[in-house]
Amino acid sequence: MKAGPVRPSAVAGSWYPGEAPGIRAEVERYLADVPGAPLPGRLIGLIAPHAGLRYSGPVAAHAYATLRGRARLVAVLVGPSHRAAFDGVALYDRGAFETPLGRAVIDEATAARLLEGGVAVVADERPHRLEHSLEMQLPFLQHLVPDLRIVPLLMGSQVREEVDALAAALARVAGAPDVLLIASSDLSHYHPAEVANRLDAQVVAEVEALRPEALMDLLERSHEHACGGGPMVAVMKASRAAGARAARVLRYADSGDAGERDKSRVVGYLAAALLAPT
Repeated sequence: MKAGPVRPSAVAGSWYPGEAPGIRAEVERYLADVPGAPLPGRLIGLIAPHAGLRYSGPVAAHAYATLRGRARLVAVLVGPSHRAAFDGVALYDRGAFETPLGRAVIDEATAARLLEGGVAVVADERPHRLEHSLEMQLPFLQHLVPDLRIVPLLMGSQVREEVDALAAALARVAGAPDVLLIASSDLSHYHPAEVANRLDAQVVAEVEALRPEALMDLLERSHEHACGGGPMVAVMKASRAAGARAARVLRYADSGDAGERDKSRVVGYLAAALLAPT
């Protein structure tokens, strides 16, 4: 069988370290600050941020610490497109994503299932070339999971119809052994911390209550709340269809809690787990 295309890293050396030892050291530093408490349920989905590692890494670590000890995983990554404008959902359906930690191979069987029965999800590698929202999940995933496969999906318009169609596609694979849905999203952007925290609290409340429909309503009323709201709603809906009955907010913070600690213009970050009864 002919090997698929390899997508080279778009942001290694800028958004996160450009060499494997530096990535592992930084990821381990953030994971070391996360308690090892077990989750009260079976993990179906995660929500994690995607900013530069120095800013969102301490929050993302709370999501990815739930994967400690996992030997194998098919990570279905759903994120927003920041650089390419299009309608629908672009799936990178073969080949691999490459980072300084190696190649994360596409799980082609899962990708094929997502392409069945609808027109919203299409095989299209082009929007992925420069996008960071999915790549920023790989430092944690590649470091933690020895046998990792990925299924990368980028959302274009994130309108309700697109979200619902993607949720239906994700529901076909959600909850299967070793499959984990991951929504990549930052929250509000570039407000003073007190404004950002107030806006973000509305999103956090809907996630914690596992109310994807209410979150979609909130996102339609205002675009200030999240850049990856569509991925969050789609993953929440699909997780619920696969048996998730609870959400656990693992960590919330803003960019002013890291780096230069500037609270005048921050970005919000959320880590959450979507859980089915054991």
